[in-house]
Amino acid sequence: MTITVTVRRWLLGLLLICLVAAGLAGCTGLRTRAATGTQLVLSTIQDPKTFNYALNQEFPSIFLFCYRGLTREEGTTGKLQPDLAESWEISPDQRQVVFTLREGLQWSDGAPLTADDVVFTYRDVIFNPKIPAESQEALRIGPERQLPDVQKLDDRRIQFTLAEPFAPFLAATAGPPTDIVILPKHKLEQSVQTLDANGNPLFLSTWGTGTDPNEIVVNGPYQIAEYRPGERVIFRRNPYFWQKDTQGQPLPYVDRIVWQIAESTDTQLLAFRSGDLDAMGDVRPLRPEYFELLKREERRGRFTVYTGGEWSGTTFIAFNLNQAKNARGQSLVNPIKSRWFNHVAFRQAVAYGINRPRLINNIYRGISTTQNSPISVQSPYFLAPEAGLPVYDYDPAKAKQLLLSAGFQYNANNQLLDAEGNPVEFTLITNAGNKIREAMGSQIREDLAQIGIRVNFSPITFNTLITKTSDTRDWDCVLVGFTGGIEPHGGANLWMSNGSSHLFNLGPQPGQPPLTGWVVSDWEQEIDRLFNAGAREFDPAKRKPFYDQFQIVVQQQLPVIHLVNEIALMAVRDRVTGVKYNGLPSWGLWNVEELRVEE
Repeated sequence: MTITVTVRRWLLGLLLICLVAAGLAGCTGLRTRAATGTQLVLSTIQDPKTFNYALNQEFPSIFLFCYRGLTREEGTTGKLQPDLAESWEISPDQRQVVFTLREGLQWSDGAPLTADDVVFTYRDVIFNPKIPAESQEALRIGPERQLPDVQKLDDRRIQFTLAEPFAPFLAATAGPPTDIVILPKHKLEQSVQTLDANGNPLFLSTWGTGTDPNEIVVNGPYQIAEYRPGERVIFRRNPYFWQKDTQGQPLPYVDRIVWQIAESTDTQLLAFRSGDLDAMGDVRPLRPEYFELLKREERRGRFTVYTGGEWSGTTFIAFNLNQAKNARGQSLVNPIKSRWFNHVAFRQAVAYGINRPRLINNIYRGISTTQNSPISVQSPYFLAPEAGLPVYDYDPAKAKQLLLSAGFQYNANNQLLDAEGNPVEFTLITNAGNKIREAMGSQIREDLAQIGIRVNFSPITFNTLITKTSDTRDWDCVLVGFTGGIEPHGGANLWMSNGSSHLFNLGPQPGQPPLTGWVVSDWEQEIDRLFNAGAREFDPAKRKPFYDQFQIVVQQQLPVIHLVNEIALMAVRDRVTGVKYNGLPSWGLWNVEELRVEE
């Protein structure tokens, strides 16, 4: 049998198309093999780091699909709603809160979900000093940073007693994407109580990504069915999920979710355009050039591009201000660089040296605005520049003036040197695969070169970035984002000095080697005071001045340099119905249990 050149080329082309499709998403085959039920295909650009909620520090994560909390933030208004708890009562002195769970709640293995699980989650896991649960920080109350007392009243009622009135309490009990989920006592209690040779709970190594998915017990709309590293996570419908629609039909509607792991946002785009993804931009807003392309293809591609206004998240660069030494007596940051980073004039000069209008025009195609505040624009506590928020509009001449006044100098080649003659040079990292951040990092390198600063830009894997910023702390400058929302205290973990996400000056953390010489600056202590005072006040009008001052302190001291406020953009196949999108939630498919797929 002979094959002509034309046929060979045709077969080779077909083979290449199949290989690319398999590499990009691998979803077409999965869609075909879904013998029964409906399926939603989504994507992320990094593998999960853990299946253990208390150890999670990443977004997005499997917990978006698998777990719920006592309360929930409605994604289009930001208002709190009942979730696992059907109601709550606050005492007249605002120091006691009693939650009543819904009747008949169950875990995905059929076991009853009761007040015992809630007490276990908060008292034994989240409040456990041996477990570095990031969400703990949102519930530390007052200058003494006391945690609430929690006790069971009966099988359905749980009482929290607070050291003092604490306005953000209810918001802190909301579930994903940002706050506390309820964990199964019957599956995890033994691992919390059993200690390893170093005195740490075995819980710290429980439910890693190598765990058999059948062992993971959940209370959300979906449970993990399969995980293939570097390829996909498959979720199946949780038959014991509590929620029903207005007609009494159990939720979720969609039977199965395939969460593809793509190597980049460009790969996601190719998969979406080929029909292998049902949504894009659900985790972070679409890149503007994607928006322009997809908007033209809406009708032909049978999808809708949703525009939700300004996104609630923040994007910034931060310098490593940590002056501590590790357990080996080594400085976390090169002492020469540390002196630069800890000089406020240096940070202000960098802020003036970044051409944010150019970022917006060239990278965002004009589809964004400058960002100046650590509080989301949708929040009633947001302080606008017109109301007194300091800003740093692009001004390289002012940047140079600040540097010279701070003792820096320039050589004949316009290279910036410090007072001892050391050339000013540092490394900027971000997560590889996020093309917007990679483009931003490249431009920041070019911008700062104009004021004599050499930036070595190095995109790295997301998990490596998390390890550097959260564990080893061996980094100079990082370009990252942070989720936002209505309640300012939702950012306490980043902004308060003892927060486990206080990345620009991360202190000692449970389960990590000790640090020596960790220093908390006066302005960090002032932020702590403002957050405590703001949390103590229930009247929004009286709370606002504290958060106004917090925003002013951040902009004066610039522990982070805010960059661009993205416009919320998301593309979803028309066969997916029930989407509610306006840019407020950090996850565009926040109501995933209500989505339908019409095949």
